[in-house]
Order: sequence, then structure tokens, then C-alpha cells
Amino acid sequence: MPRLNTIDPANAEGRAKELFDGPLAQMKINIFKGMANSPAALDVYLAISQGLKSSTLSAKEQETIQLAVGQANSCDYCLAAHTMIGKGAGRSDDQTVAARQQADLGDAKLTAIAKFAGALHEKKGFVSDDDLAAFKSAGYDDAAVVDAIAVYSLATFTNYFNHVNQTDVDFPAAPSI
Repeated sequence: MPRLNTIDPANAEGRAKELFDGPLAQMKINIFKGMANSPAALDVYLAISQGLKSSTLSAKEQETIQLAVGQANSCDYCLAAHTMIGKGAGRSDDQTVAARQQADLGDAKLTAIAKFAGALHEKKGFVSDDDLAAFKSAGYDDAAVVDAIAVYSLATFTNYFNHVNQTDVDFPAAPSI
């Protein structure tokens, strides 16, 4: 049961109503119903998400980071959501699990990005020269490093929000590992 108020999109007011009627018209999911307690925070989420659409990282690469970070932070909500998104993009359950475990994804670049996300998390951003070199040797450049940090930051924001709120998961559960 959520610990914060749940804003019903049908009864939302002000900026929250604008967001539910606009960019979130097709996304009236529990995370946003809780986050709508602060339309400013919801605007931040949407701005970062929109900005990342022009990232050097593909949607598949970004989802790999989301899954690795969601696992590292034990966020059942984000694991369920990003497993579903990943499967919608053509990933199998095994591939979503591999991303969560920072294991071999059958693609050197995706494996490298999962491991880099894990290093960011484990080392609180203080990645080693070797971590950075391994990421870059997989074909990533400085822009990708910055973009990976941005995706990591968004993942952490949503993970921590869901922990505090105890957001009810409204997606099929992610496979157990």
C-alpha cells in the first residue's frame, strides 16, 4: 500500500491535471499517480525522460541501465516496468535477467553498459580508470559516458521514489533470479 497520497488522474488539479491530460495521457500508472503529489518532480522526471530520447544511447542500452540499476537497488516496481518495456523491444526474459545481473547479454556493447552501470552504482560514481576504459573499449565515447550517468540518475530517482512510496506494482512481476 502506498505511503503517499495517490492522485487520481480524473480528479487531478492544476499542473498535475495538465500532465495527466497531456504527456501522461496514456501513462496513468501508479508511479506517476504518486509522483503527482509534486508536479515539479513529475516535470523533472518527464524532462529527463524527454531529453534522453536524443541521447547517444539507444532505447535498448538505456533499458539495460534501468534493469541493472533497478536490480542493484532492489526496486520491484522498476524491475517489473523495465522488464515489460524490454520485452516490448524484443528482449527475452533471459536477456532482461542478464541485464539485471550485469552478465553476458550476447552483445559486447550491452554487456559493457550493464557492467558500467553496476560500477557506477557500486562505486557511487567513483569509477576506476579500468571501468571507464572497459566501457570505452566496447565502442562508447565521452557522450555515452555522460548519457549513461543521466540514465543512471533517472533510474535512481524512480527507484528511491518507489522505495519511499512503496508504490503498488501495476505491471507483471519481473522473473525471479
